[in-house]
Amino acid sequence: MSEPPQQFRDMEMPDATFRPVDLSRARMHNVLLPGARLTGVVLQDAVIDGDIRGLVINGVEIGPLVEAELDRRYPDRALMRPADADGFRAAWSRLGELWDGTVERARALEERSPGALHENVDGEWSLVETLRHLVMATDAWIGRVLLGDPAPYHPLGVPFEEAQSLPGLPYAADARPALGEILEVREGRRSQVTSVLRDLTDERLAERTEPVEGAGWPPARDYPVREVLAVVVNEEWEHRLFAERDLAVLESRLVEAGGGVSDG
Repeated sequence: MSEPPQQFRDMEMPDATFRPVDLSRARMHNVLLPGARLTGVVLQDAVIDGDIRGLVINGVEIGPLVEAELDRRYPDRALMRPADADGFRAAWSRLGELWDGTVERARALEERSPGALHENVDGEWSLVETLRHLVMATDAWIGRVLLGDPAPYHPLGVPFEEAQSLPGLPYAADARPALGEILEVREGRRSQVTSVLRDLTDERLAERTEPVEGAGWPPARDYPVREVLAVVVNEEWEHRLFAERDLAVLESRLVEAGGGVSDG
């Protein structure tokens, strides 16, 4: 009988050396690899998805090539790097339009397959959990950091994995809110961001926030306003792409099960 796959969770192994090691079909999620050096490796049919900067493969820095290709695939992506207040407003407006389309697609799937939006795809968050995470992200960066509320967190919000046990962050892991319920919460959070951006000036973008004391996330310190808003824009952009990716998988599952024709 073959041994079950080994699992390494919540471990710290800085400066570790692996030689020779077989990592075929290994799955790495939320793994920190800054400064890692991989030499003499066989990396075939692998998928890398994350914050990748300064990566050099066979003498070629990959980051600029990847960025250029992503901009080509997603023409709206350049909008998500705003340089001024008007740029942030334009990015937020476009994100709203894009999310409206994704939500419409999700509603259609939910009608054909009740419960599908609570299904996990490849071990990632379900679509409803993704929406719950965006509620938490807005509460953290807008409610807490920018607006100064030390505990703005909605009980349905989902923190990122490493923060789920932090004091001061509510996390109802077993909650299964309906799509309409979480969308109602989302609408309130989106309106909050819209209000902030309506009054945003270039001068305000150049300022820093006032530290907010108390348990929670992000840590209590000051942050550049530009950085805070960029985090929110990036969260909305990236998680919509994740949602679209997972909706395509869920739709294909439904088609394979004979439950309808994919709209993807």
